[in-house]
Amino acid sequence: MSVHRARSAAFAAVLTAAALSLTACGSAGSSTAKSGDAAGGKSAKTATSVADFGGMDGLIAAAKKEGKLHAITLPRDWANYGKLMDDFKAKYGIEIEDENPDGASQDEINAITSRKGQDRAPDVVDLGSAFALSAAKQGLLAPYKVTDFDKIPATMKNADGLHYNDYGGYMSIACDAKKVSACPKTFADLLKPEYKGMVALNGNPTKAGAAFGAVYAAALANGGSLDNIQPGIDFFAKVKQAGNFNPVEVTPATIEKGETPISIDWSYLNAGYADKFRSKGIDWQVTIPSDGSYAQYYNQAINKDAPHPAAARLWEEYLYSAEGQNGFLGGYATPALFDAMKTAGTLDAAGAAKLPPVEKPFTTFPTQEQTDTAKKTVTENWAKAIAG
Repeated sequence: MSVHRARSAAFAAVLTAAALSLTACGSAGSSTAKSGDAAGGKSAKTATSVADFGGMDGLIAAAKKEGKLHAITLPRDWANYGKLMDDFKAKYGIEIEDENPDGASQDEINAITSRKGQDRAPDVVDLGSAFALSAAKQGLLAPYKVTDFDKIPATMKNADGLHYNDYGGYMSIACDAKKVSACPKTFADLLKPEYKGMVALNGNPTKAGAAFGAVYAAALANGGSLDNIQPGIDFFAKVKQAGNFNPVEVTPATIEKGETPISIDWSYLNAGYADKFRSKGIDWQVTIPSDGSYAQYYNQAINKDAPHPAAARLWEEYLYSAEGQNGFLGGYATPALFDAMKTAGTLDAAGAAKLPPVEKPFTTFPTQEQTDTAKKTVTENWAKAIAG
């Protein structure tokens, strides 16, 4: 994330689909000793649903016994995670340690692999799509199906419950209207000479989900496709050649300081900044570009080697409850259960009304093969495209 996850670190209308997919072997020693037990003497590490705990009461009791949850790279201003973490702690009395909140999706994967068997390993991760797919290939996650798993659209979850979409947004272009004479509305606009040194990304696309999404969106705006992300890389090379590319990675601090007057980032982050900085005199205007409409969801998953496996599963149950999903909506993100909650009458209508408008809805998401190919292309070609 770079705050943001860069995940880089933060949808407008109802997004009906988004596909994505993510282990580490079981830990030994003290982490096993502190793990909560599921029903029937089963280990919480192998629980695949709340039924294995005998119901929610059993899961809550096991999680409270562990007393702690290790999260990683969750900026408090990203999709309302600050409030979600605070409310989870207040509801269950479980402490959350949020390590490296400004890290990237790849940092989450690295933490799982490098801390296998250690008590300080992450319990849960929240990954950009390309990185979720990568983690899945490495076998880093535990299968677990939350109570409302069946209500998550099939295209938005791994059938075995290894990971599932939690919230998402559109790639957007935002700018400080008090520092930029005319805010760009499309990717094509970003090449205009008046934007010298202004165009910034939320992280490095080789590591950050948000920046990777920006490159994919730029590709779609410049003759590319989900099978061909290279035009997006070429576009940013042109932005760099025009003198418009700003290497500073976007965070709330860089926006407030005026260091990144134009940001390409997820709509939920940019919309949140617009509200956050309005009282500080920053007119942060957000547009979802019609020439590069691209949407994506992030993915929840549990570390197979989670040192607090019951707390990890309770966290997932909380995030996929109406309270948790509306929490994401409160952060300008579209929750995975948007349609199901709308039908059930549990969706926060006021929050839904604040989502930025989309001229061209994006409904076809990259497959695993397309994502793998795109990620490889970006890894091989990004640095040289913006070097110099």
